[in-house]
Amino acid sequence: MKASEFFALPDSLAVFRAFFSPDAAPWDWLGQIAPALEVHLNQPRPPKAPPGVHVEGRVHIDPSVALPDHATIIGPVWIGAGTEIRPGAFIRGNVIVGEECVLGNACEFKNCLLMDGVQAPHFNYVGDSILGNRAHLGAGAICSNFRLDHREVAVRLPTGLVDTGLRKFGAILGDGAEVGCNAVLNPGTLLGPRSLVMPAIAFGGFLAPSTVARARQEVELAPRKV
Repeated sequence: MKASEFFALPDSLAVFRAFFSPDAAPWDWLGQIAPALEVHLNQPRPPKAPPGVHVEGRVHIDPSVALPDHATIIGPVWIGAGTEIRPGAFIRGNVIVGEECVLGNACEFKNCLLMDGVQAPHFNYVGDSILGNRAHLGAGAICSNFRLDHREVAVRLPTGLVDTGLRKFGAILGDGAEVGCNAVLNPGTLLGPRSLVMPAIAFGGFLAPSTVARARQEVELAPRKV
């Protein structure tokens, strides 16, 4: 399974292209985020931020980025043009964000790559994950990145389980994938392009492109005779 089956790195992030091979497994991109930032944040310009926005470490923020009155940004971080950061966002290291994204109120981002037009606007956690172009997380949607038994994350594909060698691995969302409000993506989830996870369910494994993941339908039982 190749990264190119899920997304294409946009031109806005072309400076990082050498680190993200379209022929690699998509989860292999997670280990490339830190090295990519190490190369391209050697001499970042000190970003101008409102007094209530705490900025620490090596951070690149395009001048066109909309900053709130309060947020926390801890480098290394790269935030592209036209992106909006909303109040209470917590961006805490090894984060690359493309153009025209929304990093919403009370959302947390850690070791992740967000391509152009990603929307994570309300109460989301995005850790050790990659969100393709125009991917969208509904309010409260969570990318869970750590197994309860602390074991390495395996990816459940139609052909069987594939070991990733990663102890922390959230989700891969293809271009245009949608996740409904309060849904939980279990560690190692892969959503194909234009796929959709319905609200308020837990989903894990692989969802094929342009398909919908729904909760189990409840069946009403016939009345019992007494």
